[in-house]
Amino acid sequence: MSVRRLAAESIQPKDFAFTAENTDWAKGQIAKYPPGRQASAVIPLLWKAQEQAGGWTPRKAIEEVAAMLDMPFIRVMEIATFYTMFNLSPVGRHHVQLCGTVPCHVCGAIELKAVCEQRIGPQGTVSAGGKFSWIEVECLGACCNAPMVQIGYDYYEDLTPENFGKLLDDLAAGRPVKTGSQTGRSGSEPQGGGATLTDAALFDGSQIGAWKKRFAEEAMKLVGEPVQEKPAAAAPAASSGPAVPGAGGSVHVPQPAAPKDLPVAPAGSAIANAVPADEPGADHAPGDSSGAHAEHEAVARREEAEIAEKLAALPKDATALDKANAVGEKPKGLETARGDAADNLQRIKGVGKVNEGRLHDLGIFHFDQIAHWTRAEIRWVGTYLAFPGRIDRENWVGQATILAAGGDIGKKPGEPHPERH
Repeated sequence: MSVRRLAAESIQPKDFAFTAENTDWAKGQIAKYPPGRQASAVIPLLWKAQEQAGGWTPRKAIEEVAAMLDMPFIRVMEIATFYTMFNLSPVGRHHVQLCGTVPCHVCGAIELKAVCEQRIGPQGTVSAGGKFSWIEVECLGACCNAPMVQIGYDYYEDLTPENFGKLLDDLAAGRPVKTGSQTGRSGSEPQGGGATLTDAALFDGSQIGAWKKRFAEEAMKLVGEPVQEKPAAAAPAASSGPAVPGAGGSVHVPQPAAPKDLPVAPAGSAIANAVPADEPGADHAPGDSSGAHAEHEAVARREEAEIAEKLAALPKDATALDKANAVGEKPKGLETARGDAADNLQRIKGVGKVNEGRLHDLGIFHFDQIAHWTRAEIRWVGTYLAFPGRIDRENWVGQATILAAGGDIGKKPGEPHPERH
């Protein structure tokens, strides 16, 4: 990395102060960080100072930022001289950053450098009239469309000496210019046009995304015509058990005894309707038959749509807590686990190490806490953890209910089977 020094004192401005508008903006950036961490705003403030100063960062601007953040001048100086995005000397109105890394170099960047030297002058100087300056930079990340330059905030790709010269002419005359590829290439596709994903059916909704239309139609049908639950099949005789195929016919397999001393839950509650993971219907909401499950899915989708509508009405900088409070109610948590022994929440399929830690942060340490979540609390937690609907789809409440009662929902892949007591 080359040495970077401030511009000569003779061209440095005598003072610098943020405009009232930029001062308010800077205060907003500083407020994003907790007390004692205001120095984290140094790069945004230096960038705004460079914008205001006409594209470069004078010494007085560095001093102003240091004063606003209560930082030693040398610390801000270190940052301004380290990051090459800060221009330490004046630049033209159109500052050309020409990529000279290998892909651009072999595709014609040398010829573009010659154009810059001829039209603008030596690297690092400003053209007569102050319209242009240029500098060679490292990779700008558009290698597939090499050679390319960045002018201001825009990329100009697939350049030749001819179209690059025309681009400079248009900028000098104030005419509109085309950003991106200068040869009509779309995105980063191969020269000559795309060779894959050319089937129009991939983009008209008939294949990809067709499920959205189907789900919407099913939801409307369920709203207009309630699904009739199929009658339950007749219970098998007490003496009959699951049959195991064999030469002599069926073989009676003893059934496991029901867990003792299970807590009694109100009829119709999520706890009462819980289904073990290895029983039919475990992939659905607790207690659903196939028809009721479809209705449950429609209700869940409507609820997710309501949540999305409420979240859309919030400010863009709304926090996770703001979003959760807008759609639900925070469940009551514990300060610490009962008896300093938290349940292994990772036994719930869908809860990994990270989510277990986040649940602990909310004061959720035990299966029975999750088992008693209300709809409002499920919405709150799902939104706070940034996965609305997942708690229902993975049936956390049903699983937690079984685990809280001492039951077993089976094991996760690669997980040793929990000991039964």
